[in-house]
Amino acid sequence: MPADNILCSWSGGKDSCFALMQAIKQGYAPQVLLNVLNEEGKISRSHGIPQQILEKQAQYAGLPIYLISSSWNDYEKNFIAALGKLKEQYALSHAVFGDIDLQSHRDWEEKVCSTVGLQAVLPLWQQDRKDLVTQMLNDGIETMIVSCNETMGQSFLGKVLSPTVIHELENLNVDVCGENGEFHTLVLNAPIFKQRLDVTVQGKVKHGQYWFTELV
Repeated sequence: MPADNILCSWSGGKDSCFALMQAIKQGYAPQVLLNVLNEEGKISRSHGIPQQILEKQAQYAGLPIYLISSSWNDYEKNFIAALGKLKEQYALSHAVFGDIDLQSHRDWEEKVCSTVGLQAVLPLWQQDRKDLVTQMLNDGIETMIVSCNETMGQSFLGKVLSPTVIHELENLNVDVCGENGEFHTLVLNAPIFKQRLDVTVQGKVKHGQYWFTELV
């Protein structure tokens, strides 16, 4: 019996990468990555990752990436349109997401998927956050903090997640997975990559209450 074809909602960070790895282990066949850029189409909507770095990740993962630009206001409409288009193009049955335990996120993902006849898959759902991030590192994900809140501050930008950094986060009472939006990451290497991503932190900028890296 052929494997179910899946799309991965790809942020470029650790959770979406690990969710994709787990889905592959469960027998799903990845076909395409989907990422939403900001209105200018230069960086990702949530993590602030440049388009060319997302494309490089996809290249190393051996998968096409479909990029759309959207404001937050039109996000749902544009996301549904992209899901529908990719479902037809790649004969998809499922879409994979990296959320861990935010029910409102799961509800939204299931809603947008059902609108176009896809089934949402959340391989990381309701797993212990500390166990998850430890397992990610043990399974070979190398991931760097690329945005964070004021509690963490700019000194965390560019740090690669490690047991030491996880301990630092715990000392600040910051969730070690950043599930509540405390920080976002960029995957530099993973078992699904054919080579390591080479990026440089060129600068650090603050937008509102968040710090972001400027990457090249």
